[in-house]
Order: sequence, then structure tokens, then C-alpha cells
Amino acid sequence: MWQILRQIARTGIATEPAPPVADAQLEAARIHAELLDILGQALTIRQVDAGSCNGCELEINALHNPYYNLEGRGIRFVASPRHADLLLVTGPVSRHMAEALRRTYEATPEPRLVLAVGDCGACGGIFGESYASCGRVANVIPVDATVPGCPPPPLEILRAILGVVRRR
Repeated sequence: MWQILRQIARTGIATEPAPPVADAQLEAARIHAELLDILGQALTIRQVDAGSCNGCELEINALHNPYYNLEGRGIRFVASPRHADLLLVTGPVSRHMAEALRRTYEATPEPRLVLAVGDCGACGGIFGESYASCGRVANVIPVDATVPGCPPPPLEILRAILGVVRRR
């Protein structure tokens, strides 16, 4: 026990410093404000995991924390595609999820937007197309935009959502 405490005292704080808070929070606030200016109301998102490793889901869940405060700014996730404006799809589409993804797309009311998140959703990633995978999301449903990265940071996901809504 004492040996561990001495080692901790010798090593000190081994973590990296926190990112500059002001820059990222100001950028997130600017994106949220622009989104709501374009829409004039709340944006509802249905997130679909089509076979991902959950790396992208962790970054999407980070959008809910107080740092990004997605819900507090009028952008929220919904459980039903019938209430969604935007589908956020992650992962290479597995063969078992292809039909479910098509049905989710068809259940989303017009004008529907689709954003493929991560390298797997954008181009199939390391999985590509195989006996178990349809590959990228665009092979199954029409995609409006993609977010590259493995996984992409939350701020990039927000920027991509803004880009999709601008083109609407």
C-alpha cells in the first residue's frame, strides 16, 4: 500500500490538461443558435445503430452532457422515427439491420434528412462489404451527408447536423 502511495506522490498528475472551455462552448452555442434560426423550432433526431462498435454512440451521448447541452438548446433525440426530422445512422449496415433501417427511413416523415456518422457509416470503414455487412449507409438508404472520423468528435457531429439542415 505504501509503495503505491509513494509512486503516486512521485509521479504526480499524469493526465493531460482539459481543453479550452470557452472556444468549444462558444462554437457549440453558435451552431445551436444557427440551427434554431434556420429551423425556427426544435430539431428532433432519431439515432439508429445499424451495426457499429458503439464508438460513435459514445460521442453522440456526449452531446447530452452539460458541456454541449443539446437538449437545453432545443435539439432532442426521439424514440420514434415518426417524430423525427433527422436520422443519425452509425456503423456499417449489417445484413440483419438493413430491412429495419429501410423501415425506419420510410417511417420518417418528409422532408427527412439522413446523416451517416463515422467512417463505418460513411464508407463501410474497416468492415466494408461482406457476407455479414452491406457496407456504408448509402448502400441501403439515401444519405444527405456524412461525418468522417473513427469516432468523430461531438463538435464535428454538431457541425455536420448544421450542414445538413442548411442544405434543406
